[in-house]
Amino acid sequence: MVGLVSTRLLQAGLMVLVVGILCFALVRALPGDPAMRIAAGRYGPDANISEAAEVVRRELGLDRPLLVQLGTSLGQLAKLDLGRSVVTGLPITKELRIQLGATLWLSGAALALSLLLGPPIGLLAGLSRGGWVDRASLGGAIVLRSLPPFVLGLLLILFFAIIFGLFPPAGYGTWRDLALPALTLALGLAAVSSRVARDAVAAVVRTPYFAFARLKGLPEPVAVRRHVLRNAAIPVVSYLALQAIYLIEGVVVVETLFGIPGIGHALVHAVIARDVPMVQGTALAMGLLFVAITAAVDLACHWLDPRPRRT
Repeated sequence: MVGLVSTRLLQAGLMVLVVGILCFALVRALPGDPAMRIAAGRYGPDANISEAAEVVRRELGLDRPLLVQLGTSLGQLAKLDLGRSVVTGLPITKELRIQLGATLWLSGAALALSLLLGPPIGLLAGLSRGGWVDRASLGGAIVLRSLPPFVLGLLLILFFAIIFGLFPPAGYGTWRDLALPALTLALGLAAVSSRVARDAVAAVVRTPYFAFARLKGLPEPVAVRRHVLRNAAIPVVSYLALQAIYLIEGVVVVETLFGIPGIGHALVHAVIARDVPMVQGTALAMGLLFVAITAAVDLACHWLDPRPRRT
């Protein structure tokens, strides 16, 4: 357990270093003058941009060598200081506290919906291999996983917001606003988790101990509950760590599409405005969210499978 936590803490430290360097390098590699973009974001398009850009350049030290600027940025990160947004002037931690809440609500709702949809469908498909449930779930998984999140989101807006009028097409604040963006992410996640659960259940059903449970007269629901659910849960829970990548990628697109003021939405605007501290802050928050999810998955697998603890 101590080794697991130490490994995750080391990964988090390395992630902070890599993300800090990449964010700085990629934003600086974008074409155009960063001082002009920052000045436009601060003072608007009607201001005297050339004079404002020179003020911004001197204020932020953008005329210094890039290595000096990178060293200053990494030095702030080493002191756990994310700095202030170069556009709004607000502390990054203050902005992240507001945006992280919206992202966590969306991510949590999407994960909960995907767990309600994917594993139960996979369980039914695995128990009836080759049946119509198995074939229908395979076809649905192929269609849903092949659609990019923004296409799936637009289709949900078209049907559930415009044609049927059940949910608002965008917005944030109520559960009705959260329904379509959470469903957009959840369908993609459930498409894969249902197939992982199906294969895991089918593998357990073929084992000798499950056949023995049936032969000794256990009712089918009892045999499934005692011998299938926990054994099949191990690969499904392990796959949740990989799904976190899809979730974090999808959050950026879905928040922008539905107008949710979360971290993904803030990241897109920060890249456009060349706001390096904000880009670093949002990317670090996403990276740490991924590390936290994978650590939780490791702990869940540690609890579900006692064999490594006995060796």
